[in-house]
Amino acid sequence: MKRHEFLRELHKVSANRNYLEIGVNDGRSLTLSRVPSIAVDPAFKVVSEIRCDVHLARATSDDFFARENPLAHLRGGRHPLRNIARNRSPFGYWQRTTLDLSFIDGMHLFEYALRDFINIEKHSDWASVIVFDDMLPRNIDEAARDRHTDAWTGDVYKLVEILDRHRPDLVTVLVDTAPTGQLVVFGADPENTVLQDRYDEIIAEFDVPDPQKVPEAILGRTTAVTPEQFVGAGFWKPLVASRNRGTKRARGWEQLRVALDQLKAS
Repeated sequence: MKRHEFLRELHKVSANRNYLEIGVNDGRSLTLSRVPSIAVDPAFKVVSEIRCDVHLARATSDDFFARENPLAHLRGGRHPLRNIARNRSPFGYWQRTTLDLSFIDGMHLFEYALRDFINIEKHSDWASVIVFDDMLPRNIDEAARDRHTDAWTGDVYKLVEILDRHRPDLVTVLVDTAPTGQLVVFGADPENTVLQDRYDEIIAEFDVPDPQKVPEAILGRTTAVTPEQFVGAGFWKPLVASRNRGTKRARGWEQLRVALDQLKAS
């Protein structure tokens, strides 16, 4: 399954009520959204037809999240009927905005992707779905920090080890999509500041010169699940129901964690 086919299925099974995308480029992934969306890119050149209520922010992701209320577009207006017409909660203006589905496909260097995750997590919760693109480079050249190939993932694959080591409270699932895979993260905790607190320490360890030493498990995709397994898993309906009911982390997260661990072990 190719990347955009997987993302299309992910929009369906996650039944997301909103969408955030970092790295718009020509809009091919953004065109999959049918819900209120925010798309961030300092130099987007959209050529695809966009069929959702979208805020296109021409900014770096760092600058975007530094705004006073970056997700204002997703809150909607004060009029409940207007919000309903736009597929938003009628009480959305007064509620905390929580991201349902986020897609990180910005600058292909791990420190940028890490900052994007830190910022997105502040606006997410345990039932949110956060996706990193280009997580399974096919060779060392493709994984270089200094781009010298046409196809380029950069070293964002390092987020697998960073999150597993520093945030064991999360569950990360590698998905073997064509051409260069995704990493899907569950269990976001907006109160957790570990990654932000350890940011300088992480950069000091993982920022190394080319050529990058890419783990064999990444190059061989040995720990990745198939996209068909992932989107066909049984945890999606309970996750969506819990999210829509506003189930608290203490009541819903452990059941989801068990189901994700079973998927990864299958």
